[in-house]
Amino acid sequence: MKKVALYIFLAAFFFGTMEVSLKLAGNQLGQLQLTFLRFMIGGLLLLPFALAEIKRKKTSISTKDYLYMLLLGIVCIPLSMVLFQLGVMRANAATAAIIMCVNPLFTMLFAHFLIKEKMERKNITALVVSIAGILLMVNPLNMDEGNTAAGILLVLGGAFLFGLYSVMGKVSVAKLGLVTQTSISFIFGSLTLLAILLITGRPVIAGVWPDNLMIVMYLSIFVTGVAYLFYFQAIADSNAKTGSATFLVKAAIAPILAVIILKEKLDLISLIGIALVLTGAIYNIFKK
Repeated sequence: MKKVALYIFLAAFFFGTMEVSLKLAGNQLGQLQLTFLRFMIGGLLLLPFALAEIKRKKTSISTKDYLYMLLLGIVCIPLSMVLFQLGVMRANAATAAIIMCVNPLFTMLFAHFLIKEKMERKNITALVVSIAGILLMVNPLNMDEGNTAAGILLVLGGAFLFGLYSVMGKVSVAKLGLVTQTSISFIFGSLTLLAILLITGRPVIAGVWPDNLMIVMYLSIFVTGVAYLFYFQAIADSNAKTGSATFLVKAAIAPILAVIILKEKLDLISLIGIALVLTGAIYNIFKK
């Protein structure tokens, strides 16, 4: 369990930097373009490790497996991550990060109904405490400056679909391998998004300059590649519900970074919310 906790907190740290990085890069690049670039680069960077994993495990990948990874990629990238990216640009980074962290609720429900994982009392208790913290930070009765209803709904839609993606990944990871599944699904999802960019006449590479290249590469290598590996490894070594605690920990990290880097405001109520989120996450991970 200590190893799982380490994976969760490492993934949470890199995921916690995502909204700030997306805000910085999204001011210069199109939202679909940025999503395509970071997932395509991230997927390609993971590909040599995926090929080594296939050789080591002597994995036999069928046409059905490739089609399943295509479906995984579509759910994650053209659907979940595009909705999320569109939402980030229409809401505060801190708010978007917190709302995205509601996805453990959807993960728990999908895991229960699709793969018959049992919902334990500790999972429900941790979720209730964490959601209470998230609601305190989002403050739906008094929307902060910079937030919009459209932005919040878009991020919530991304969270819903990411919960589905998390459970779908759990179903196939034992056979296909963690790195293989992550890399190929990212590439397939990115190629689907590339087709959309080309059909709609949107830029693919145009606009990427030295001043924003470092942010794009950071998003691709660490937020998209390394963080997802830690996240799926946590799920593989435990279960979908415990692994999804990553996003509860992230909910405490991201607002702090938004305050430091983007100068967004964090009041006392938000700090109490962060404390509740962390309490729920720690309880979910360590409570036996």
